[in-house]
Parts: sequence; structure tokens; C-alpha cells
Amino acid sequence: MSGQLLRVQNFNVSADGFGAGGEQTFERPFGHADPRTLMAWCGETASWLMRTEPGGSRGLDDYLVRDYARNIGAEIMGRGKFGPQKGAWEDHEWQGWWGDEPPFHTPVFVMTHHTRPSITLSDTTFHFVDADPATVLAQAREAAQGKDVRLGGGATVIRQFLDADLIDTLHVAVSPGIELGSGSRLWKSPDELRDRFHVDVVPSPGGSVVHYLAWRK
Repeated sequence: MSGQLLRVQNFNVSADGFGAGGEQTFERPFGHADPRTLMAWCGETASWLMRTEPGGSRGLDDYLVRDYARNIGAEIMGRGKFGPQKGAWEDHEWQGWWGDEPPFHTPVFVMTHHTRPSITLSDTTFHFVDADPATVLAQAREAAQGKDVRLGGGATVIRQFLDADLIDTLHVAVSPGIELGSGSRLWKSPDELRDRFHVDVVPSPGGSVVHYLAWRK
């Protein structure tokens, strides 16, 4: 495996494979799912806590949190990760969930059937593109200037890139104690990866999630 990789990192799903619940709203970006429980393992690490306070765990969980931004030059996301609006854009003044200083620090390509002019917030520029996964990936790789591209989600977008056989590596954290029953689903079983990927399955040291680490065969 060489060149610019397309990476899925720190993506969280329930035991039944949902990355978010249904009925997404402005107040509930994850629908009926609680992101605090799906992502609790991140918040317990030293690399996460050092943003606001000392302490936190080290080891595998902490490494995965630190690895999130390593060698990333662009991000691809679905429209639902940018904001809850659907259909034609009715409000161009509202500029997404991510605030004046988004955490991406790279160009971001938002996949949508309803395009709009690009917007720049701090050091992140959001481009709104209506194209197939391979075309969007080519645009993101050019913008990444030799670095890797992160596929940020949601689950529907990751599924599209999996079906197009474009993903090189995945890290998915599965919460075994949480079932959502409906929403945006990544898979019915992680065994779906095994025909195309090597897969390591590693329990989180804290026990709250199971990490699935996959890389292309």
C-alpha cells in the first residue's frame, strides 16, 4: 500500500452497526443516538483531555486519538455531517455545526446534490460537490498535496466509498453495549470487510468499545 491513502479514522458505531440514529435535527445531530456514549472512549484519553485539563488514559485509545490528524491533507464528508439542512439550501448565512474555527484544518469536500459556493472558516475551506465517490476522491487528493485523505462520514458516505472499493484503511470503534435499531448504518456485521481487508479486532483497554482496524489486502 503506497501513495495517498483514503482513511476512515475513529468512526463510532453501535453494536448493530449504526453510526447515528434517525430523525437528525439541529439540536440532535446524531438523531436518537447519544454521541457522548458512542464517543466516551475518546473523551477518557490524555490526548483528548489535554485540550482542557490534565490526566486521561494512555495506550491504544490515546494513540488512536492522536493519530486522527497525522498526515491528513483533506477531508470528505456527507452533507449530514456539515449540518441538518436537506434539499435546496435555504439559509446560506448559517455555516455548519463546526463554528468559526472548525477542527479539520484542511480543505473539506462536502458531498451533496445541492451545491453552493465554497466557504472558508479559519483555516478550513468547505467545498460543496455533487459527484460520484471516485471523482470527489480525486478532487480531495489534489487538494491534499501529497498527504492522505480522511473520510469522515457519516455512515452512508463511508458505505458508498466501501461499495466503490476506494477505502485503504479503516478504524471503527464498536460500542458493544449500545443498540440503536435504526438510523444511518455502516454494516450489519464487520465480517463484511473480510473479503477485501485484513482485520484486527482489539478491545479498548477501558472496555467501552472494540476497535476494528482494517487495511486493504
